[in-house]
Amino acid sequence: METLTLPTLKNHPAIETEPPVKKLPTMKELNPLLLPFQKPEWKPAIWQLINTLVPFFALLGLMGASLQMSYWLTLLLALPTAGFLVRIFILFHDCGHNSFTPSRKANKIIGFILGVITLTPSEQWWKSHAIHHATSGNLDKRGVGDVTTLTVEEYRAKPWIERMGYALFRFPFIMFGLGPIWMFIIAHRFALPRFSKKETLSVVWTNIALIFYLGGLSLLFGGVWNMVKVLLPVFWLAGMFGIWLFYVQHQFEGVYWAPDTEWDYVASALKGASYYRLPKVLQFFSGNIGFHHIHHLSPRIPNYQLEACYKSNPIFQIEVTEIGFLEALKTVRLKLIDTARNNQMVTFQDILG
Repeated sequence: METLTLPTLKNHPAIETEPPVKKLPTMKELNPLLLPFQKPEWKPAIWQLINTLVPFFALLGLMGASLQMSYWLTLLLALPTAGFLVRIFILFHDCGHNSFTPSRKANKIIGFILGVITLTPSEQWWKSHAIHHATSGNLDKRGVGDVTTLTVEEYRAKPWIERMGYALFRFPFIMFGLGPIWMFIIAHRFALPRFSKKETLSVVWTNIALIFYLGGLSLLFGGVWNMVKVLLPVFWLAGMFGIWLFYVQHQFEGVYWAPDTEWDYVASALKGASYYRLPKVLQFFSGNIGFHHIHHLSPRIPNYQLEACYKSNPIFQIEVTEIGFLEALKTVRLKLIDTARNNQMVTFQDILG
């Protein structure tokens, strides 16, 4: 007699079962994959300082000389000069993570100097950025080192004038056009009260160093006004691109947001930071920061190792949101976090019905 076997629910053709929820790897599983790339080295660090600072100051000199010919030529030269300034900021950024050189002391000294060149107080910015890394994608810990982003509920609860202010802040011309002037020229000149004496002193020492740095450039260019005509377009363009990079790496469709009780570090890195696929020339100027999910998984990885880490294992390519260069323009429509829609980013039009 044959034994009859009843079909299980899993195999029964008339019953559909939900696919198992795919879990992200844990840091314990990822650490062995990241470890080989977490080794800062002197040779690539020194080479990056040379191939960044030398052309930057050479281009600044050409911009100063071009003032005697045509200011249109000066503005044309501002484009590549701004690209190198963005790259300087990435090296400064790596120093704050102690991932640029093998020496912690050298990172502090180099970082301070690069901070002066980028008008950024090192210790204060590094502290704010460290908080960003520890809270990225956390709904309950927004507001430090990130792009101000409200939930739909928070936006609706504000008075009309505050809603208007938020809408203006999120308007591209304001955020990317006026934002660089506000951040680098004005905001960075003042200490933030929530930080320690060390961070406050970094603002003071940076401002003092800037007197000598900008004073020297004024003498070189033949006056303060000439210095302003050279530096202002460079900082405006570099700041615009820098803010754009930071924005598109954390503000995109499907980006990860979760309340503190559910927040997960790996998810905040792989799902809360994008891979911004840039043309090679822009990848150079942005210091590989487009591999932003790798950077958030391990800030100890130097910028010159990010691409190699990305290519080393399919897990770093499959689990991330990849955004193309022009495709990224669509992200400027996203303004709010809708907790009723699984914490998705939405537009103003979405909430208006």
